[in-house]
Amino acid sequence: MYPIRSVLWIGPANGLAASGALDCPSLDVTWVPNLGEALSLAPASFDVEVLDGNGSDLAERVKRLRRSPRRSPVLVRTPEPAEAELLAAGARGVLAAGNGPDAVEHLLRRIDELAEEQPWRGPEDGETARKPLPPGIVGSSRAMQGVFDLVERASQSSATVLIAGETGTGKEVIARAVHSTGPRSAKPFVAVNCAAFPDSLLESELFGHVRGAFTGADRDKPGLFSEANGGTVFLDEIGETSPPLQANLLRVLQEREVRPVGSSHSIPLDVRVIAASNRSLRDATKHGGFREDLYYRLAVFPITVPPLRERREDILPLAEHFLSLHGQREDKPGCRLSQPAAHLLLAHGWPGNVRELENEMQRALALADPGALVGPKLLSEAVRDIISPIQQSCRAGDSLRDNMNRIEAWLIRRALEQHGGRRAASARKLGITREGLYKKMKRLGVD
Repeated sequence: MYPIRSVLWIGPANGLAASGALDCPSLDVTWVPNLGEALSLAPASFDVEVLDGNGSDLAERVKRLRRSPRRSPVLVRTPEPAEAELLAAGARGVLAAGNGPDAVEHLLRRIDELAEEQPWRGPEDGETARKPLPPGIVGSSRAMQGVFDLVERASQSSATVLIAGETGTGKEVIARAVHSTGPRSAKPFVAVNCAAFPDSLLESELFGHVRGAFTGADRDKPGLFSEANGGTVFLDEIGETSPPLQANLLRVLQEREVRPVGSSHSIPLDVRVIAASNRSLRDATKHGGFREDLYYRLAVFPITVPPLRERREDILPLAEHFLSLHGQREDKPGCRLSQPAAHLLLAHGWPGNVRELENEMQRALALADPGALVGPKLLSEAVRDIISPIQQSCRAGDSLRDNMNRIEAWLIRRALEQHGGRRAASARKLGITREGLYKKMKRLGVD
């Protein structure tokens, strides 16, 4: 089963009709009768351009195609044995001008091979806004442009910032950008994951302790707030803290001073506080899971980081960024995405957001050779998962509705298997109501 490929066919109509390419469900064919009309088309990127013909000037026609502002590889279909000359002229392959299913299968295989060899190309200069981005941030989507504007404004303010967003969206990257572009950039940036410590230890980590405050406290220890004095403290996953610790944090924000554990004296502070949570603190205040007064102290300047599925324009630039970043560290420079791999990344749901994408690129680099194109075979099964229902369900000659129904049935069956047949849980996973799931199962014949 081949994915659908776009083809520009250049040559006589009878050759195209006899080739069987028009009847192939895996080919989206654009036809022009001659080279002149092909060159008059606005520059476009096809998966391949097939030059169908013969004659002594065939090599020259290939050269003219290659000189045009096009980016598509050229295959030549000809009965004449002139492969070396055509390849020297810039053709990427020579096909025998045969007809029938074998010829179409040969064409499909060669196009698929060429697609693997073609790197994904980002937008040309001028196609996207070139507004300077905060350090460490990659993205040009409209959703992230709004975040960048807030980062710029927050950096010039001393207000406490609360960053909301799903796990893996890059909340710490945003926090560092606020710090590094503001007047405190030369001072320390101290980050702590509040969910990684038990309450008793977290209190000591944040506020410090004096000698004898508890068993094992054999010397005074400054806390992270004191270490960050003049700079920024980033409190990640602050929603996981206990009510007593929340009360102590509220006092720090109100009084701008910290009292080490076991001490009777407070230490004045000059520190910027940025907090983050992967769940709604506003909702938590309604159920008593988070102090309302602390929430309002933190959410003076709120920033919400959208999930990766809501800014798909950033997926491929981020993937190329991670390939470049980790390629240097792994001594594998020059690795790039192939077009088929790029299409799979765009089709994936990214429940783990940017962190999942970074891990995916690191995995691919571990399997790749230096300077190689990263194709679908180097991607994880989770990303390649979209191929399975399409290959199993799509049948040549069937309507789009029939093929989509089979894919939808496959996805429902997989959700039911993953949740032990529990329909309510499966419906939540699929993003539909339980009643909607029942109707779809009945319509699609899913048991």
